Amino acid sequence: MKRTMAVIVTAAALLVSACGSKEDLSGASQQTASGGGEVVVGSADFTENKILAEIYAGALRTTGANVTVKSGIGARELVVKALQDKSLGVVPEYTGNLLNYFDKANTTTESAEVYTALKAKTPAGLEVLEKAEAEDKDALVVTKETAAGGVKSIADLGDGKYVLGAAGEWAQRWQTKIKDVYGVSFKEIKTTDAGGPVTVDALKNGSAQVVNLYTTSADIAANGFVALEDPKSLYPAQNVVPLLRSDAVDAKGKEALNKVSKGLTTAKLADLVKKVDVDKESVAKVAASFLASL
Repeated sequence: MKRTMAVIVTAAALLVSACGSKEDLSGASQQTASGGGEVVVGSADFTENKILAEIYAGALRTTGANVTVKSGIGARELVVKALQDKSLGVVPEYTGNLLNYFDKANTTTESAEVYTALKAKTPAGLEVLEKAEAEDKDALVVTKETAAGGVKSIADLGDGKYVLGAAGEWAQRWQTKIKDVYGVSFKEIKTTDAGGPVTVDALKNGSAQVVNLYTTSADIAANGFVALEDPKSLYPAQNVVPLLRSDAVDAKGKEALNKVSKGLTTAKLADLVKKVDVDKESVAKVAASFLASL
């Protein structure tokens, strides 16, 4: 799904393209802790992660740190490598996907358990700080009319009642699990896209009555859609969390990043994404506005 930060092009191409800069992440400009040198905050190549990187950078600047941002780097493999070779200091991450990257045998899905496991599996020299309440995770979504008819939870979908619209890999990843966990099956699974306009249109025009979106998607609020509750954690937790090289940020910097996490909810994060993607505000302006609200 979207937040896997999958490698689409070669590592070399991604490194050259980050932020449109000729400077790569080769480690040529190495960092010390924020009290004594530059801290480079990196991001993956989608709006939400870019916003989070700017928020982290702004928070660190309040401690006196010299901070720059490398936005749109891309694949998780590259981001982790760049942290380890000291060309990045901090990146915004997501607990479930990051845990699965570090521990491919992981089967935990509940938020607290995922976070505990992630802290244990994070390699030496790196660490995760406090997780936010905010999550950008898969969600099954219906119209407000369907929700008003009694469908509030995934468990309410029943057996073979509805058509699902989702990305092509959804059936392989989740069809058996949703049956095992909730006893739910679908009349049909239509291939749409990964939480994009094709999926949204399928729900709006009724060709699908349930679709797979993401909890911070601006399309949910914009269309009055309802994200179904997932009380049994079918989808793994994806709490936003700072991942950093331990020696890149001092105690004050870590405290500032933890303050960001404390103030970041899923609803607030969704609103930040909407302001950029729908209202066309700049990432920098949206990040500064959030920081001013803390």
